[in-house]
Amino acid sequence: MRTILLTGASGQVGWELQRTLATLGRVVAPGHGEFDLSRPESLPAAIREIKPDLIVNPAAYTAVDKAETEQELAYAINAEAPGVLAREAAQRGISIVHFSTDYVFDGTQLTAYSETDSTSPLGAYGASKLAGEEAVQLSGADHLILRTSWVYGLRGKNFLLTMQRLAHERDKLSVVADQFGAPTWCRSIADATAQMLALWLSPGASNNDRKGLSGVYHLSCGGRTSWHGFAEEILQNMQAHGQRVPELKAITTAEYPTPAQRPANSVLSNEKLQQTFGIALPAWNTALALCLA
Repeated sequence: MRTILLTGASGQVGWELQRTLATLGRVVAPGHGEFDLSRPESLPAAIREIKPDLIVNPAAYTAVDKAETEQELAYAINAEAPGVLAREAAQRGISIVHFSTDYVFDGTQLTAYSETDSTSPLGAYGASKLAGEEAVQLSGADHLILRTSWVYGLRGKNFLLTMQRLAHERDKLSVVADQFGAPTWCRSIADATAQMLALWLSPGASNNDRKGLSGVYHLSCGGRTSWHGFAEEILQNMQAHGQRVPELKAITTAEYPTPAQRPANSVLSNEKLQQTFGIALPAWNTALALCLA
C-alpha cells in the first residue's frame, strides 16, 4: 500500500486531507513534535524513517500580519522546509504536493489571476510562500503546487469562525468591502486534491505523464466576493436559523489598516485545473452553504 506523508494534519486543510487521502493509501500524519517544519534541518531524518511514496504539504505559517515581524520563522516553514521536502522527494524518486496562496500576487490586476501571471507579493507571508513554490519547482521532483484562497472551515482560526464569534459579541461589525477574492472551504480543497491525485498517480499514468502534469494549479471556489460580501452571507445564514445578528457596515481598506498589505484582487482563474484534470470546485456561496449545513 502507498504510504502518504501528510504535514500539518491539525490545520484546516490537513485535517480534511487525512480523510480524503485515505482512499489513496496509508496516511502518516506526524505531529509537530515529530515533524517540525520550523527546523528544516531535522526533516530529512524523519522522512527517511517514514519512507513515504508521496509527500503532501499543506502545513504553513499563515499569520499574515505577524509574518512582518517573524520573517525568519515564516521563511523557515514556508520556504526552506518545502525545499527540503521536495529535494528529499526528488532523491527518493517520489512526488510532492505543496499548497500555496493567492497572496503571491499584488492584487493590481483587474481580472482573475492565471498561473502564468506575474507574481509580486506585497508582504513577508506572500514572499515566503512564493519562495517555497520556487524551491519545490527547482528540486527536480514531480510536483503539484496548488494555490488556493481565503480558506475557511469549522475548525482552527479563519474568517467564518471569527465572524460567527463577533456576531454574538457585538452590535455592529465593520468589514472591508474593497478587497475581492473567492472564499474556499477546506473540505472542497481536500476533495479536489484527492481527485487530482487519483488521476496523477493512477496505474495507467507513466512517469512522463506525471512530469508533464507537474506545475502550478489554482484551486479555489468559483465566483467572486468581498470580505464584506462573505460576512453578509455568513450573517444571513445565522439569521435564517433564528440567531440575532449585528448591523454590518462596509468599510475601505484604508479604514482598517493592518501591518501587512493585502491584495485588492485575489480572484484566481481555475481554468487550467478544469482543462487538465476536469475538476471544478463549487461556487463560493454554494460551498459555504454546504459547510454551514
